[in-house]
Amino acid sequence: MTMPIEEPASTALINNDAVVLGLLAVILGGVFWASSRQNVWVQRFFTVIPALLLCYFLPSLLTTFGVVDPEQSQLYYIASRYLLPAALVLLTVSADLPAVFGLGPKALIMFLTGTVGVMIGGPVALLLTSWVAPELMGAGPEAIWRGMATVAGSWIGGSANQTALYEIYGAGPDTFSIWIAVDVIVANIWMAVVLFIAANQRMFDTLFRADTTAVDRVRHKAEAYEAEHARIPLLKDLIFILAVGFGAVGLSHAIADPLAGWFSATWPMAQRLSLDSSFFWLVLIATVIGVLLSFTPARKLQGPGAAKVGSVFVYVLVATVGLNMNIGAILDSPVYFLIGGVWMLIHVALMFAMAFLIRSPSFFLGVGSMANIGGAASAPVAAAAFHPSLAPVGVLLAVVGYIIGTAAAWFTGLVMMQVAAGAG
Repeated sequence: MTMPIEEPASTALINNDAVVLGLLAVILGGVFWASSRQNVWVQRFFTVIPALLLCYFLPSLLTTFGVVDPEQSQLYYIASRYLLPAALVLLTVSADLPAVFGLGPKALIMFLTGTVGVMIGGPVALLLTSWVAPELMGAGPEAIWRGMATVAGSWIGGSANQTALYEIYGAGPDTFSIWIAVDVIVANIWMAVVLFIAANQRMFDTLFRADTTAVDRVRHKAEAYEAEHARIPLLKDLIFILAVGFGAVGLSHAIADPLAGWFSATWPMAQRLSLDSSFFWLVLIATVIGVLLSFTPARKLQGPGAAKVGSVFVYVLVATVGLNMNIGAILDSPVYFLIGGVWMLIHVALMFAMAFLIRSPSFFLGVGSMANIGGAASAPVAAAAFHPSLAPVGVLLAVVGYIIGTAAAWFTGLVMMQVAAGAG
């Protein structure tokens, strides 16, 4: 008789998710309370360090100092599977979608630039490693390039694409675990920078000599609509908002799970296009529901605050994402994080160069990058940081990333395999 293998006990100080949720709520409340103070020094501080960035960074300290173990917590799963799709519906139903869809080609150009940056950055970082530290290259399943290929899947698409690359290239468990840590930490550090850019978007738009007419038009129309229809919400209004948001979440789950199972069972190529991922379908269906509702009287829910409720869900999601960043993990494998950092810097350099070349608004840089690096869980958060009405752009680009992620990462893996072979 085989004895079950017990999971190692968590060494975190707090293992009760209810307590952790309370801590996150207090952190969010504390940040908003502080940011509302009229003290001149406080306002200067929040001009440099935006409130959203603190809502993201402070929870990471709970993990870094061992207060919370995110691997033992279900809060991120709940936030990403329940609050995220509800937020997508509520932010989308409130958006002026014809104006959003009329933003022009720069959003797609910046997204594809981000994809190319990941595809180029990985092989270049690996080549530099082969010159500076050839002993790190490894061999067989534990070869470094196999782990990096899974990161390419994550940074172009998402976790479903990462799993597909893990299967395709057969990365060993040790290298895979190292690169998962690199993926999470490096991506989250860049996410923090994107939130900083969002808080200082005018400065970066000036740097890029950007034509922000289209983005400003969407933002101003959304603000004008809210000002015209805003009213103090009644209890029934809030109930209606929750009914629309979580009703759509329930419908999305009801369709996504069997649809993903059907694609997985009937189409061998489904995994490579993320069509067997329930999360992919969940995000896509919730967005479609929001789009359809935006052309119905449901859009009037913007008046009593549908977008604000959606934004609350986004902030809770941001806090739970922050829990996944253990800054101390960098000390465990500094060389691998250095490689990941070089890889990310190449991606970022290309994004900045293209933004300057085509005079792109900083919004397209931020959301185009996070649609690659962060996927569907992070791209709408980044977009909403620029303005809640822009969240649908993040969702749509993230969906494109899911579709092309596996194929693009597969090609990147082939290039890295050749680099590794040349180094050997």
